[in-house]
Amino acid sequence: MLSPKFKKTLLFLFVAIASLNVSGQTKTGLHILKKHSIKSSGGWDYVTVDAADKKIYVSHGTQVNILSTATGDSVGVIPNTNGVHGIALVKSLNKGYTSNGRDNSCTVFDLKTNEALGKITVGNNPDAIFYDEFSKKVYAFNGKSKDASVIDPATDKVVATIPLGGKPETGVSDGKGKVFVNSETTNEVVVVDASTYKVINRFKINEGDEPSGLAIDRATNRLFIGCGGNATMVIMDAANGKNLAKFKIGDCDGVAFDPALKLAYSSNGDGNMSVIKEVNANTFVFVENIPTEKSARTIGIDLVTHHLFLPAAQMEATSPTTENAHPRPHMIAGSFHIIEIGK
Repeated sequence: MLSPKFKKTLLFLFVAIASLNVSGQTKTGLHILKKHSIKSSGGWDYVTVDAADKKIYVSHGTQVNILSTATGDSVGVIPNTNGVHGIALVKSLNKGYTSNGRDNSCTVFDLKTNEALGKITVGNNPDAIFYDEFSKKVYAFNGKSKDASVIDPATDKVVATIPLGGKPETGVSDGKGKVFVNSETTNEVVVVDASTYKVINRFKINEGDEPSGLAIDRATNRLFIGCGGNATMVIMDAANGKNLAKFKIGDCDGVAFDPALKLAYSSNGDGNMSVIKEVNANTFVFVENIPTEKSARTIGIDLVTHHLFLPAAQMEATSPTTENAHPRPHMIAGSFHIIEIGK
C-alpha cells in the first residue's frame, strides 16, 4: 500500500507534468514559404481554398483570381463580380458562388470552366458566404440589410431571408443543423436552425468587440471568434454560448482552424498570425505570433497540406481631408499578393 506522503508526491508530479504539457507548447515551425503575385488592381477580402482540386479562390475588386496551390500560378479568373467579398464552393453540383457587395448579388459559376452561369439577387451588401453541407444551402450574409439570404444551389433561388438583428460577418456550420454567424454590431454569435431558417439563440461575446473572423471545431463543438475591435480571440462552447477562454491577438479579420493539428489561426492586419492550441475541449493555450505583413488580415487554409494563405499588399498613407480626417491607407498598384505559410 502506498503511503499518504508518497501519494501526495505522485499527485504533485502528475500535476506538474500536466501543467508543463499545457503551458510549454512547442512552436509550430510555420513561416512564410512563398509570395504569389497578382498584378490586377482592386481591394480584397476572403479567400477560399479547394484542397482537393489544389486551387485557391481570391476575391479581388471586381473579379476572383484563381491560383494553383501547388505552384502559385494563375489558373483562371471569374470577372464581373463587383465588390466581391467571398467565394463558396458546392463541389457536388460543380458550382461556385461569389458574394458581390456592390451590386447586391451572387454570381454562380462553373467550377471546371469558371464560366458564369447566372446571378442571384440577394440582400443589401452581401459579404461573407459559405455552403452548409447539412441543409445543402448557400448562406450569403448581407452587411447593410443585416440579414442572411439562403440559396438553394439545386435551383439557384433564394428560399429564405433571415433577419439577424445586427451586421453579420463570418458564418460557419456545425454540420448537424446549426449555423453560427458573428454579429459585429451587437457582439454576439447568432445561432440559426438550418432546417427552419429561424434564429434560435443569441450568444453574447462577453469580452470581445466587433467579431469578424470565425471558425469551428466540429469534434469538440467549439467556436473560435476573432474580434478586431479589441484584438481578442474568444473561444465559445457552441452548445450553450459559454465563453471558455480569451487571448490577446491582433487586428483580426479572419480565423481558420486545422482539425488535424487542433490549431486555430488568427490573421491580424497589423502584421502577424496568432496561433492558439486546443489541448482539449476546455483547455486552450497561446502558442506564438508568426510574422506576416501589415494588411494580411484574412486567411484560408489547405487542410491537406496544412498551409495557410493570406492576401496582402503594400500600403501607403492617404492624406486626410475635411470630410475624412483618418482615411484608410492606399494600396500601391501592382503590389497585391498571396502569402503562403507552412513548414
